Amino acid sequence: MKVKVKKLKPEAVIPDYSHPGDAGLNLYCLEDKVLGPGQRHLFDTGIALEVPGGHVCLIWGRSGLAIKGGLHHLGGVVDAGYRGEVRVNLVNLGTEAYAFKKGDKIAQLLIQPIASVEIEEAEELSDSARAEGSFGSTGR
Repeated sequence: MKVKVKKLKPEAVIPDYSHPGDAGLNLYCLEDKVLGPGQRHLFDTGIALEVPGGHVCLIWGRSGLAIKGGLHHLGGVVDAGYRGEVRVNLVNLGTEAYAFKKGDKIAQLLIQPIASVEIEEAEELSDSARAEGSFGSTGR
């Protein structure tokens, strides 16, 4: 499958895979930014995508940023019809400031097929083994 990528800014970096067979494409930031504890920031990537119909791009965090800096992404669905700039919203959940440099990898992009469903309102739902078990219902 081919996904068209448009550079919106000359310094933008086209998403790429770090290793053959990786699931996520790297997304890169375009600015130097220090993100203090508890702060969040919407990073520009300088790119727009043309995602094929029947697919979605999901923005996921980078495990290295989570481990090293307590950084987590917020949101991250890029629908097939969206043609605007892909942006990455990060929050620092750590205890120390984290410094980003222009060109750093800040998130990863997964492209996946989607299933469209038809919603049907119902008075009752069928039984299941889990039933209404919620948070913590399966043990620790």
